[in-house]
Amino acid sequence: MRGITRRALFAGSAVGAAGTVLPTAGPAVAKAKAARVSYRAGYHFTVPEQWKNDPQRPVWIDGSYHYYYLHNADYLAGEIGTAWRLATSTDLVSFTDRGIAVPKDTTPNGDVWSGSAVVDTHDTAGFGAGAVVVLATMSPHDGPADQAQYLYYSTDGGRTFTPHGTGPVLANPGVRDFRDPKVIRDEERDRWVMTLAENDKVGFYHSADLKTWTYVSGFVKGGIGVLECPDLFRIRAGDGTRKWVLGVSANGKGAGLPHTYAYWTGSFDGSAFTADATDPQWLDYGWDWYGAVTFDKHNPDGTLDEGTRYAIGWLNNWDYSHITPTIDSDGFNGTDSIVREITLERGGDGGYFLASRPVAALDRYVSRTVKLGDLEVDGTRLLDYRGTAYELSCEITWDQVTGAGMQLRRSPDGVRHIDAGVHRDYAYLNRRPTVSPDMTGRWQESRSPFDPARRSVRLRILVDRTSVEMFVDDGRYTHSSAAFPYLVDTGLALFTVDGKAVFRNTVIREFRV
Repeated sequence: MRGITRRALFAGSAVGAAGTVLPTAGPAVAKAKAARVSYRAGYHFTVPEQWKNDPQRPVWIDGSYHYYYLHNADYLAGEIGTAWRLATSTDLVSFTDRGIAVPKDTTPNGDVWSGSAVVDTHDTAGFGAGAVVVLATMSPHDGPADQAQYLYYSTDGGRTFTPHGTGPVLANPGVRDFRDPKVIRDEERDRWVMTLAENDKVGFYHSADLKTWTYVSGFVKGGIGVLECPDLFRIRAGDGTRKWVLGVSANGKGAGLPHTYAYWTGSFDGSAFTADATDPQWLDYGWDWYGAVTFDKHNPDGTLDEGTRYAIGWLNNWDYSHITPTIDSDGFNGTDSIVREITLERGGDGGYFLASRPVAALDRYVSRTVKLGDLEVDGTRLLDYRGTAYELSCEITWDQVTGAGMQLRRSPDGVRHIDAGVHRDYAYLNRRPTVSPDMTGRWQESRSPFDPARRSVRLRILVDRTSVEMFVDDGRYTHSSAAFPYLVDTGLALFTVDGKAVFRNTVIREFRV
């Protein structure tokens, strides 16, 4: 994806979809507020300053994950253009900033867009065994058929990169939308495989040396917008079944579908992907899990876990990407989802799907646990808890209700809140009653399927200062959405609609990162 980052400057206040006032201010007011107000996430990754958008697939180097992401150091000055910034982590919860790794505007090709990094263990490219090689999109003249793929390499463990000349290693054949190369190693056939976003198609390419690429096939899917940030990997289910998965960031809103990460399970013969079904599944049903990437999980001894992958997404949406109070309170715009562990599960229909759960290492950062036990609710029950960043988990059971859930980040008067729960035949996350970044008012409640005949649901919800992530029934469905509640909105309530329910084993956890 492109790093389009010209700031939509605004001063004073803006009115949100719910009629509330977005907590923004002009530069002068912002400077005064910065010392006493912070909207920076408590336990999610945020850019240190200025702007971030697309995550780039993290790679494992010398015992730590190297996480690159698109960063614009000139965002507040209104200048466009991204570089790759680096953060490292051993547990994917706590990150250390390492500064710019792939700089922008150091060649005639300008800024650096999305792509992927690989470790060239066998020195296929000639930069030395273990060199880190980046393939990324650049667009020298910013034309519709100007996007091409360029190579950078690192010989210092992925900390700094050098351009491999100024010409592309994969030139544009004269088409729009030719970007976001994702490269994997095919050891079985001793070659590299690239997936590339080409409007409504994912193109597949081969290379022996990362420098010369040959087109071999394409996977076409229309009706879900321009495909971006492709992803290809193999994963093993608990029953031993192995599946290939092809994923893309896509906008299905026009068809009543999510605007996040679409994926297909299927098979891959080294050149072509064959899907198990025509229509994709979705790894997130919320409004703000875009540009997501999955990556290998390494065991403590360095071996790969074939049954689990990690995933991370950008907690934002291009429809309203520049509307955030963090600009004025903290001087940055860019928050990521919690890192997830992804597994392949078999559904009741015999098909397979990807399930998500927060990274296990998050458990090591628990600073406070509030165990509320089993709570009976008939109507609305206000809890004696206040917080802006926490995790809430429980299992809701009932005999007969129309709906049940939680009011998160509830205002003292009960007017503003974020609703999460189930209603009839769907699970939902609704940010309409709080301060929302969506000015149109159209994209407020996200929904995923739910079978009401079960009469129970397990919810695990991660609340932070500007986001909510809901994991339904052990991550069968997830919802991630940005929201900007006032920092005084710290209440929490449980509710039911048309009946009584028990919220079992209700636990709140807070984190210190």
